[in-house]
Amino acid sequence: MLSSYEEQVLREAKRWEKSLSKRDTLIQRSSKRIQTKINKKIPERVHQVVTESIRKMIEATLTTSEYIDPVDINPDASFREREAMVYERMKRYKRTAAVEGAGTGAGGLLLGMADFPLLLSIKMKFLFDVGQLYGYEVRNYQERMYILHVFMLAFSSDNKQREVARIINHWEQEQRKWKEVDWKSLQLEYRDTIDFVKMLQLIPGFGAVVGAWANTKLLEQLGETAMNCYRLRTLRDH
Repeated sequence: MLSSYEEQVLREAKRWEKSLSKRDTLIQRSSKRIQTKINKKIPERVHQVVTESIRKMIEATLTTSEYIDPVDINPDASFREREAMVYERMKRYKRTAAVEGAGTGAGGLLLGMADFPLLLSIKMKFLFDVGQLYGYEVRNYQERMYILHVFMLAFSSDNKQREVARIINHWEQEQRKWKEVDWKSLQLEYRDTIDFVKMLQLIPGFGAVVGAWANTKLLEQLGETAMNCYRLRTLRDH
């Protein structure tokens, strides 16, 4: 039996889920074409940094404890109490990401490039915290794989989002299939999703403001995706 709070957030999560299934708008399709053209103008070394950062992030996610910090939570905590802790944790990570984005954004191209792996680390630590707060054993390989899929869902094109959403929605059946993630596909989706705002961060004198703003928004996007995924996973069958 769900509490009134759980019923409310489950309805919110279902509305969010439904929004993922909508067809790309004309603006979104046009934006994708523009993004493809922009990508061709971005220096190759920037693409290399993003690609290598994604590869290392996936390897660390699946094989090490680099992103796992123990989270202290009462196992008897209610769902509402757990979500209150998730919101607090999100505020903390957004502040960290904003400071990091402002610092690297103020430094132009080289420090702007350094922001990619730093921001990835912040995002993954946040996701591992969220998984623990919702009561999942994130040291388990399949839970780590689930976290990677949540990350993919947050930072992919609309078409890819629908594919990943289907996998996440049937995770208990799908998880047996996922022994590894296509990191090349993931990095392309991630790069295309964030490049437009992040490339502005590389502009001298303008990057600090953009860096702080962009990193905050990207953490909000990740937080919304993670919370709705765990809401659906935890509450849907109750």
